[in-house]
Amino acid sequence: MVRMTLILVLKVVCIDNRGPFYSPFWFQLSASFTIIIFNSSRRHRKLILPSSSSPESSIFSSLSGLSSLKSLDLSYNWLTGSAGIYGLEVLSSQLRKLERLDLSYNLFSDSIVPHLRGLSSLKSLNLSGNMLSGSTTLNGLRKLEALSLNELAIIGSTLLQSLGNLEQLDLSKNNLEGLLPDCLGNLSSLQVLDVSRNQFTGNIASGTLNNLISLEFLSLSNNHFEVPLSFKSFSNHSKLKFFMCDNITLVEDQAGFRNFIPKFQLMLFSLSYSTSKALNADVPNFLYNQYDLRTLDLSNNNFSGMFPSWLLENNTSLEALHLRQNSFVGPLKLPNHPNPNVIIIDISNNNIRGQVPRNMCLVLPNLSILRMAMNGLTSSIPSCFGNLSSLVLVDLSNNRLSKVKLEQLKRSWYVGLSNNNLVLPTQLCLLQHLRILDVSRNQLSGPLPCCLGNFSLKENLEKAGHTGQKSYVLKSLKQMSNETGLLEGKINDAESPFEDITIQEQIKEEIQFTTKRISYTYKGDILNLMSGFDLSSNRFSGEIPFEMGNLSEIHSLNLSHNHLTGFIPATFSNLKQIESLDLSYNSLNGGIPPQLAVLNNLAVFSVAHNNLSGRTTEMKAQFWTFVESSYEGNPLLCGPLLQKKCDGEESPSQPTPNDEREDDEFIDMYVFHVSFGVCFIIVVLTIAAVLYINPLWRRRWFHFIEDCIDTCYYFLVINFRKFSNFRRS
Repeated sequence: MVRMTLILVLKVVCIDNRGPFYSPFWFQLSASFTIIIFNSSRRHRKLILPSSSSPESSIFSSLSGLSSLKSLDLSYNWLTGSAGIYGLEVLSSQLRKLERLDLSYNLFSDSIVPHLRGLSSLKSLNLSGNMLSGSTTLNGLRKLEALSLNELAIIGSTLLQSLGNLEQLDLSKNNLEGLLPDCLGNLSSLQVLDVSRNQFTGNIASGTLNNLISLEFLSLSNNHFEVPLSFKSFSNHSKLKFFMCDNITLVEDQAGFRNFIPKFQLMLFSLSYSTSKALNADVPNFLYNQYDLRTLDLSNNNFSGMFPSWLLENNTSLEALHLRQNSFVGPLKLPNHPNPNVIIIDISNNNIRGQVPRNMCLVLPNLSILRMAMNGLTSSIPSCFGNLSSLVLVDLSNNRLSKVKLEQLKRSWYVGLSNNNLVLPTQLCLLQHLRILDVSRNQLSGPLPCCLGNFSLKENLEKAGHTGQKSYVLKSLKQMSNETGLLEGKINDAESPFEDITIQEQIKEEIQFTTKRISYTYKGDILNLMSGFDLSSNRFSGEIPFEMGNLSEIHSLNLSHNHLTGFIPATFSNLKQIESLDLSYNSLNGGIPPQLAVLNNLAVFSVAHNNLSGRTTEMKAQFWTFVESSYEGNPLLCGPLLQKKCDGEESPSQPTPNDEREDDEFIDMYVFHVSFGVCFIIVVLTIAAVLYINPLWRRRWFHFIEDCIDTCYYFLVINFRKFSNFRRS
């Protein structure tokens, strides 16, 4: 018999942001099929199963005939109460062959646990995002291999007892405190363990991890663990492949432990943002004996010593090397043999001096992301950079480079060269794939190239897509997972409980770009949408090319602190996506084009300290939000925000607390009268419609009016008589 797999979307009573709708789905299928039932919410809609007393409860009853059901996904719903418990009773009594059950992100409590024990064939269980306390056990699930318990309300160690066959355990993001539970030491078959993002404490060398020698994947990140700098406590973990311990505390070892040779060969090692209590915070020595690393992250640790070129020498399969923000010194030396797998190099914010190695293109022919900012690099970059077809992001900011031929970076979409000694602006035209350019704080001179307006930023955005570290690291992790067989291919599963472990903690690719007068960090999807040019603090002169108005997709343009003259191009009104436009501290003259008032996305605007004249921009749309500092330093400018009024307008008096004339200038009385009239008519018509539809309210309304008339009548009559008597007297 041919075995078929069907994918069913179960919809019972659904609620989305448009309100409730009912879509009951009844099904009866032969027991010979393998059915996979996915939830209908997918984080955007909520599935509410009715209670057992309602007729729709036969949905769960219909599952009773599906004895071959292998996988059931009810995640991201609001399952709770009698409906959920009734459904679990059906599952445990009828679906004896169920192997995978996902109940994550519902509202279940400990009361569901007894109803799970009957699922004796269950191999994978996801209870993440519920409200379990861990006061009961999952005994009976002897075949259980994968258990995900992250983001629970609270969890106790009791839940983990009697699970000797468990191979994968996720306890991340639970705010757990104290030492690691002793019961973890009994899980001798454990291959994958994630306890990241908790409040665990203690020295790992004396903890329960020493017994878990079957571990292949271990994440200790974002806890208060103390880890010996030698990592000798993991000397018996010969199968360890993935090791992540970001944001922990490194401590000194006992004498003689620092130079041990480990039994494991890591493929991924991440040790970033650690706090060191060790006397000599050098790179951990066990890394000298690692030869199969694919991703290595030692960033933000303040490690010292010479640049560890031996990492590239030993690990010929290395793909990503992160050494950002340490204290490595000396010249940047590369191995003599090619490393064709290297895609990412980040050595920013160190003390590396000298020239960029001339053999970099030969050693790293497939380099895609190169970050060497905040060092002491001098001279120029190798001319062969133009042959690196994959080089899309280059950040050489804050160095001492004086000669950079930009045709060597013609394939890059991000170029960071700020705060160097560059003097080669016509070559900016060669960066045809450009999305983000930062050449601020250099010595660039001459006129702004007209060709800057010819860049098709929208097309460049589409070409770049999701290029960056995210895609490369994900590709690397998938490859490593396939080679080791870890996580059962869950890296490819968008709903994987281990997605946060394997992807999100590894996405560190980001750029800093100054816009809106603040240096922002862009990464992930935001980075893929950002575009901007920063040419500020140079010596550019001449007029602003009107062609720059063609950059309709640009989000930020900074031309401040130059020697620009002439008019502000009226074509800037085409910059429909721009959020920050800074033209301050130049020698621009003429008026501010009134067409700029259509720039509805503009959040920061400055033309301060120029020689502009005439009226400020009309006060509407985003220009309501700007203040006097946006225009200051232009003696010939006049307008509402400035002390100087234009011809035909009254000079402003000094403002006082009771002076409301400034506010009156911004009120359009015609619009006010029209708006008031329309609102009055709407109120009257609404009252009339309500009284016409509802007879009870209509009667009460007329009674109210009659009472008001009677009250007014008798008030007038009584007071009139009193007044008449008073006059007679």
